[in-house]
Amino acid sequence: MDKLDVTLERMRTFVRVAERGSLSAVARELGVGQSTVTRHLRELEEAVGVPLLSRTTRRVTMTDEGSRYYADSIQILRLVEQAGDEVRGTRGAPAGTIRISCTAAFGILHVSRLIFAFQDRYPDIGVDLSLTDERIDLVREGVDIALRLGPLTDSSMKLRTLGQSRRLLVAAPDYLVERGRPAGPQDLSGHEGIRMSNVAGSDILGLQGPDGRHHAVPFGGRFRVDHGLAAREALVAGRGIAPAHRWLVDDLLTTGRLEVILPDYSLPPTPLSMLIVPERAGIARVRLLVEFLVGQIGTIAGIEKPQSER
Repeated sequence: MDKLDVTLERMRTFVRVAERGSLSAVARELGVGQSTVTRHLRELEEAVGVPLLSRTTRRVTMTDEGSRYYADSIQILRLVEQAGDEVRGTRGAPAGTIRISCTAAFGILHVSRLIFAFQDRYPDIGVDLSLTDERIDLVREGVDIALRLGPLTDSSMKLRTLGQSRRLLVAAPDYLVERGRPAGPQDLSGHEGIRMSNVAGSDILGLQGPDGRHHAVPFGGRFRVDHGLAAREALVAGRGIAPAHRWLVDDLLTTGRLEVILPDYSLPPTPLSMLIVPERAGIARVRLLVEFLVGQIGTIAGIEKPQSER
């Protein structure tokens, strides 16, 4: 088969299969039948003259030749996309789709409305927002940008520090009337706690007092949950006390449905970061959204920008 049969469509299919390791997953992602994905791969391998993928019953992996071809394909596809961006930029507004992954509750309550504002400014840009608290492989899942709360370890991504998320101890007024208001950290041990099951060390509260002393307080309770919105509902329902991000409960504090307890004691803030897939960072629409989010994220209650930007 002639080398000209190396098409961008077949190359894109190969890249996604190499990243995801599954033909069926890529077929669902592209909205085509698995037979189409298989045909694209077969035709590409025939065109380049070497096997690029090794298939087993459980997984698809790259051959040595496939790994080299994948690295070159990534660069080629990036250049093609950037060239298209530049051409479209000479005629009008940027276009295309951006894929974002975001911590679930934060995305629902705040990031989604920022994306609405971004799309009002750039109506030709589509956004695919994926909400998850799991640490996903951005390249494998085809994500361009991820917003994450907590410490990060992925050094292969471009990192933008967005700031710190302030946390507060809160509870519903009805709960405090029934169970009493804690006067100090030592009183928390007798209270019902609402804990996040997907946060390491949630059975200990670290508090800093007004005198600078640190207190490590055992924190237990009958309700554990892995989603911030469910913790929010439990707080409103008077099920206990919880350390909550300010952005999660700010409206409830304003209306009096929740109250801050031990206001003189502070919880350590949580870092908020943006991860960007390096190969996608130079694409115009991705760059525009990155800068938009960096500029707007500080408008969210409880997000304190880095000191260098204050």
